[in-house]
Amino acid sequence: MWIMVDPRSHTPMYQQIIDDIKTRIARGAMASGSKLPSIRELAMDITINPNTIAKAYQELEREGVIEVIRGKGTFVASSTPAEARDSARRVVRDMLTKTLVEAHHLGVEFIDVAKELERLIADWNQAKEGQA
Repeated sequence: MWIMVDPRSHTPMYQQIIDDIKTRIARGAMASGSKLPSIRELAMDITINPNTIAKAYQELEREGVIEVIRGKGTFVASSTPAEARDSARRVVRDMLTKTLVEAHHLGVEFIDVAKELERLIADWNQAKEGQA
C-alpha cells in the first residue's frame, strides 16, 4: 500500500497516517473523491491494529478531510465549505506561529523562515505540475 508508518518514530502511528494522507492530498497525489482503502484493507496492508487506522480516519473525517459514505467507502472530501476554510486558516496560523516561536528559540531569522517557506511552496507547486 502507499501509506508508510515508522513504528520507531516518536509520532504516534495514527498521526503518521493522518499526516501521510493530508500530505498526499496537499501535493495533489489524491484528488477530491479519491477512494481510500477500508480500515481492514489498510490494517492488513501495513500490519497495524485496525483501531489505529479507525482513529486516524475518524480524526480526518472530523476535520473534513475525508468523508464516509455508508455502503460505498471512505473518500477524500469534496470542496471545503467556507466555514471549514476559515477554521483551517486559523489552524495554519497557529502552526505558523509555533514555527516562528521555535525559529526564534533556535536563533533562525524570520526572513530565513520566509525564504524557506517560499522554497517549499515552489517545490510543492513544481511537484503538483509534474503530476498534472
